[in-house]
Amino acid sequence: MKLKQLSVFLENKPGALNEPCRLLAKAGINIETFSLADTREFGIVRLVVDDSDKARRLLQRNGFAVKLTNVVAEVPDQPGGLAAILEALDGSNISVKYAYGFTMKREQKGVLVFAFDDPEGAIEILRRKGINLLENDTRVAKAKAKD
Repeated sequence: MKLKQLSVFLENKPGALNEPCRLLAKAGINIETFSLADTREFGIVRLVVDDSDKARRLLQRNGFAVKLTNVVAEVPDQPGGLAAILEALDGSNISVKYAYGFTMKREQKGVLVFAFDDPEGAIEILRRKGINLLENDTRVAKAKAKD
């Protein structure tokens, strides 16, 4: 399954990361993982949160430029786990644009987030190879499961 990732564009100055994080916290939105990259003028914080649609709307209402991207995640927590995912894509002509890891483990699996130039194609290939994938918006999914 695809994860929804938010890319939030920030001015590259001290304290710029505080406001979006504070807004998400006040709204009860959990940041499950994030990555931060910068240039001289701006930074991009990439977030996987437990309610990406609510987070996107909140940040946009507060003046942030936000892009929603589908990414793919999960890797077996063992030597060669990452290699297995990359080898599954050999010959597919799908490229990894960037990747970053979670700092937690889920059910004895490490978690990596991949942005592919063709996420749908990557998901199809990885599923055929038996590689498990995660989905996000866990709070929303748990609430629906209780109904």
